[in-house]
Amino acid sequence: MLVVDTTGVKSKRPFAMVDIYGTPYTESLHVVERYRLVDYETTMEAQERTRKENISIPNNDSGLVVDASHKGKGLQLQFTVEDDGVFTMPWSATMTYRRALGRWPEFVCAENIREYYNNKDSDVPWADKPDF
Repeated sequence: MLVVDTTGVKSKRPFAMVDIYGTPYTESLHVVERYRLVDYETTMEAQERTRKENISIPNNDSGLVVDASHKGKGLQLQFTVEDDGVFTMPWSATMTYRRALGRWPEFVCAENIREYYNNKDSDVPWADKPDF
């Protein structure tokens, strides 16, 4: 399991939000992400539950297409968000991903885009063969 514990996120910027719905955050934001590989059955159960219980995001333009033939492990992200300046209690969610066909597109935070592309080759390293 890979654990990423994040604090000190800059909040004094236009459109600072923790999700696609525009939920704000403050300097108190604390996010803990836990990434782990899960077996095929767990992956499929999570995705079926998502189809039944969650809102589908319209116009998903990520370009990713699930590799329906892959019967191996999936990647699960469980995260917890705390911010006593916005929320009355911590909240958590879980997202489960399946392998995608082709190459994953590159995403760069809009705030850092000038620094990222300034005098840099924009190609991102990638593996010829997935490692999971």
